[in-house]
Amino acid sequence: MAPTAAPSLTLEDRYGVVLRTTRASDGSLVHWLPLADVDPKILQAFLALEDRRFYEHHGVDWRAAVRAGRDNLRARRIVSGGSTITMQLARLLVPRASGHSWGAKLLQALWAIRLERQLGKQDILEQYLNRVPLGQGAIGVSAAAAVYCAASASELSLAQAALLAGLARAPSSDNPLVAPARARARRALALSRLRAAGYATAADLARATAEPLIATQRAAPFLAPHFTTRLLAAADARRDRLAGVQRTALDLELQRALEAEVRHTVDLLADRGVKQAAAVVLDNRTGELRAWVGSPDFWGDTAGQVDMVISGRQPGSALKPFVYGLALDRGWTAASILPDIPHAYQTPTGPYRPRNYDRAFHGPVRAREALASSYNIPAVELSDRLSAASVLRTLQLAGFESLDRGAEYYGLGLALGDGDVTLLELANAYRALANGGVWRPYRWWAAPPGGDGAANAAGRRVMSMRAAALVLDMLADPVARIPGFGLDTPFDFPFPVAVKTGTSRHFTDNWAVGTTGGFTVAVWAGNFSGRPMDGVSGVTGAGPLLHRAIMLTARRYSPGALPTPAAVGAVPVSICRLSGLRAGRDCPGLVEWFIPGTEPARECDWHSDGGVRLPPQYAEWADQSGFATGARGAGATPLVIISPQDGDRYDIPPGGDPRYATIALRVTGGGSGTVSWWVDGRRISSSRWRLAPGAHTIRAVGAEGQSDAVRIEVAGTGTLP
Repeated sequence: MAPTAAPSLTLEDRYGVVLRTTRASDGSLVHWLPLADVDPKILQAFLALEDRRFYEHHGVDWRAAVRAGRDNLRARRIVSGGSTITMQLARLLVPRASGHSWGAKLLQALWAIRLERQLGKQDILEQYLNRVPLGQGAIGVSAAAAVYCAASASELSLAQAALLAGLARAPSSDNPLVAPARARARRALALSRLRAAGYATAADLARATAEPLIATQRAAPFLAPHFTTRLLAAADARRDRLAGVQRTALDLELQRALEAEVRHTVDLLADRGVKQAAAVVLDNRTGELRAWVGSPDFWGDTAGQVDMVISGRQPGSALKPFVYGLALDRGWTAASILPDIPHAYQTPTGPYRPRNYDRAFHGPVRAREALASSYNIPAVELSDRLSAASVLRTLQLAGFESLDRGAEYYGLGLALGDGDVTLLELANAYRALANGGVWRPYRWWAAPPGGDGAANAAGRRVMSMRAAALVLDMLADPVARIPGFGLDTPFDFPFPVAVKTGTSRHFTDNWAVGTTGGFTVAVWAGNFSGRPMDGVSGVTGAGPLLHRAIMLTARRYSPGALPTPAAVGAVPVSICRLSGLRAGRDCPGLVEWFIPGTEPARECDWHSDGGVRLPPQYAEWADQSGFATGARGAGATPLVIISPQDGDRYDIPPGGDPRYATIALRVTGGGSGTVSWWVDGRRISSSRWRLAPGAHTIRAVGAEGQSDAVRIEVAGTGTLP
């Protein structure tokens, strides 16, 4: 007879550590334990106290029954049951046989004989030991061992085994938590029976008698609380009947390390208005959830139980890679030139004028640099050309089920994250990039040994394998990232990682996600209340948390290698750094990867006569930005501002002379020649700038046309220079 499904549930991490135990709806706690895993001392104690001739009878111990009948007749009531373990099992299995009347006893005997004919002795013991009520809602010896002994029924002391056996007759009145004296007496009786049966020596009996009645009570485990809570809710929504011991995919050691990092991040950013953070880790191959941190402290306050892994918020620029992936499959390339200039897009709700994070315009930019540096205007331009509906379909294919409205609702701003998604959706979408552009569901449970789990689950293609590899290559390109993020970022790793950040409007949400060949990590920082952070960007907010989370994960799981353009059949071509066309004699060149058939056929015609001739649509931008079109061409050597750095904040000391509150303006690279400096669109003549209160954009323009910009904030009092 197969055991019935246990109504209670124990969730373990992937290595068998208990995360959480739940009770059945009736309050009972049931853990089914195979007989082979039950401590032999438990078997001996129950046999000695409840049925010492268990292996001799066939369901009814007639000697015990006769003795019980004699005692009951003398007392004119039932004072002794004479029940065998098999009869007790019958009482548990057959509701009609559960009473103490003469009729109930007869029914128990008949069913016991039947059970003995159908089951072996070991099966009867396993059924009984897992069904016997032992008080405090504990059903079976495994649950009782956890409640009274804070231990496993696979390994108990002699005294603990005797205590459990003593509870079988009257679990309510002999309960050690209710009546310690009665429980101690029942334990003593069980120990004496064990000694008489030869299961214990006198020394064993002495040690067991001296042992405390119950173990020091400890709280039931409730680890990875957001993860286990969501898992149970998801199972309930699917009407899955979870019971017994279930092994999840979570790695508790990694989980605890990430919980500490999330708390550390909030502590570091507290003075900048950041109160919450979250993180999630996925195994790329199987989709197993390795770690899930929904908030810094589940128990901290009412907000602590908000789970940001599954709460929808605007992801900012984190959705851009899927726009670029769609564009690559539509014929665009990593070398395609996109306009980063002022532009008003006509929409049903009026003109839409996107702006970059640094409030600057960068002119003609290659798609690689535009994505890696997270420029907003090129992404909107692509979305406009591809259509918002196509972008939305791609995002929905990538698993963003939260985007459940029509394309007209989100508009072109969807490319910049103008739609609520969850951190879990974001992580699994980036996992699809690492898996060749194919989305598959994530997995709650540990894959069986030797199995691939979700690796074999039905998937759907988000973008082509080559497009996915090129998007990852752009996101992992540290050089292409420099114009937008500078040289010093938290996105440098000792192994390949494709990284993207996102910041929602008004600085309410800050995201960062990184994927390696082996795993994907996504993090979030911000406030559940929607209160804006104080100038926190992806580099200063979620970025450092992402770096630490990826390094922690890499200590336990191999990061592996990202799919490379060469490995998927992309072809390398030497192009002009500025125009994206095939490099000519006067061009500053570099090598770019192309999906076969999309390589540029035309040689660059932007460089001639020692200068640069930009297409007409960039003329106004070139005049306003100070872009140099003469002498040797633009972009020969990258120019990067190293002082100040993007996101720097300064204070003008009160009472001081503002003439001395200045900062040095420095660049690296840019080749030879002078560098011109622009502050908020006004050119300044010095390489030092006097601080003025407010937010400012500082731009450097090299003699060869290269430029870089940073955004800083200044607090205090002062006057404009």
